[in-house]
Amino acid sequence: MSTMTRTATPQPAPSAPENPKTPKRRSRRVRSASAALWQASPLTYLALIIAIVLSVFPILWSFIVASRDNSAVTAIPPPLTPGANFFSNAARVLENTDANFLYGLVNSAVVASSVTVSVVFFSTLAGFAFAKLKFRGKNALLLIIIMTMMIPTQINIIPLYLLMVKLDWTNTLQAVIVPFLVQGFGVFMIRQYAESAISDELIEAARIDGASTWRTYWSVVLPALRPAAAVLGLLTFMQTWNDFLWPYVVLNGDTPTVQVSLNILATGYYKTDYVQVFTGTALAIVPLLIVFIAFGRQIIGGIMEGSVKA
Repeated sequence: MSTMTRTATPQPAPSAPENPKTPKRRSRRVRSASAALWQASPLTYLALIIAIVLSVFPILWSFIVASRDNSAVTAIPPPLTPGANFFSNAARVLENTDANFLYGLVNSAVVASSVTVSVVFFSTLAGFAFAKLKFRGKNALLLIIIMTMMIPTQINIIPLYLLMVKLDWTNTLQAVIVPFLVQGFGVFMIRQYAESAISDELIEAARIDGASTWRTYWSVVLPALRPAAAVLGLLTFMQTWNDFLWPYVVLNGDTPTVQVSLNILATGYYKTDYVQVFTGTALAIVPLLIVFIAFGRQIIGGIMEGSVKA
């Protein structure tokens, strides 16, 4: 009889039965860890409170001093409650014939509004072209626009002032409007937003429907760019309203902006009346607060809408 050798194959050890509750426990741990990651700590609240106080205090202090007399400027401890002289101080500022403060407010409103509308229009138009249209030299032109953002404004003041003298535009509002009708930052910002917010299929659908380039921009692109255009408009308005250096160079007290009027209040006398300066500052802040309160909710809502669409 022949003996047959059998090789025994090892059998795998029986695995432990899976616990159906284990995946649920893991998902709960992951959710709790992610919730703890995004939950604000007391240190976060403390940092936010400090940031809010440091941001709001200069504005609040301007209104407090504007409602008191000059003794409040040097008082120790400083007063933290408003007084009862705000309207009388505001009347003195508006009646000051040297500063022409009311005229400066009107001029700043005209300049800031004109520059804002122009910057938003040309930036959305050029941003759409750089983002979605194809033409020769597109990248080179975009690089030139970005390079203009690297040049400080102070370098251009002397040649720009000489140009204003040649055009006989000194002491006129067009001298502070025309040089800033187009800004490289706005073009670059809208171009970056249009790259992700507007799909190529949307542009092609408008072309198939027979829309021209201008019609496509006005009816399709511009509504999609509304969130970025609103943010750009607010930033441009604030920047133009607060601009001091160029209006101070090219304008005088007869045709001031609000910042030039404030400078006259601060330096136009042998003894500075700080109450008038703080009152003028408070009055100059009011239009910015009105613009932000009126359009801030729409701008934030537009940003959230744009981020969801993108």
